[in-house]
Amino acid sequence: MSRRPAQPRLAWALTGSGHYFTECLELIREVGDCDLFVTRAAAEVIRMYRKQFEALPKGTRLIKDTTASAAPVGAFYHGDYHTLVVAPATSNTVAKCVFGISDTLATNVYAQAGKCRIPSIVFACDTAPEMETQAPSGMVKVYPRRIDLDNVEKLKEFEATTVVETYESLRQAVLERLKCVTISP
Repeated sequence: MSRRPAQPRLAWALTGSGHYFTECLELIREVGDCDLFVTRAAAEVIRMYRKQFEALPKGTRLIKDTTASAAPVGAFYHGDYHTLVVAPATSNTVAKCVFGISDTLATNVYAQAGKCRIPSIVFACDTAPEMETQAPSGMVKVYPRRIDLDNVEKLKEFEATTVVETYESLRQAVLERLKCVTISP
């Protein structure tokens, strides 16, 4: 990453889920300047939503998952961020966060945010025994496993972590957090 921001920014991690992906991109546009951490899996999903992704605000900085050690996470130690949003968060990402595994850009920034006491908002994808979600071919029904649902509940117990289960709850949590840090979209 290049230069330090003048004031702490919002960090947003995208994972490899299409669940409310376009809505998350709309919220990023509404919020404005932020640093967008794009995992390798998210880069694959982005290809399906290229037009929406290209319409991000000009101040959005992209950090891609290109280093084995996830070097860009060092910015969390220097006060570059006031909040981390992980949205949408796959069941894989949630499970890794719960068990302390930080081997992707998203799980690594979540771990570093926690170590730096930076609040995180996580929009978990698998939150009900039966759900409809967006797939490249359209809406599909999915049936999250008990372990996926249990991991979401465990993540809710983590310090400085707010887990949201709906897009509207995500939007509300992000906007409320921005009010707390006196930055308005």
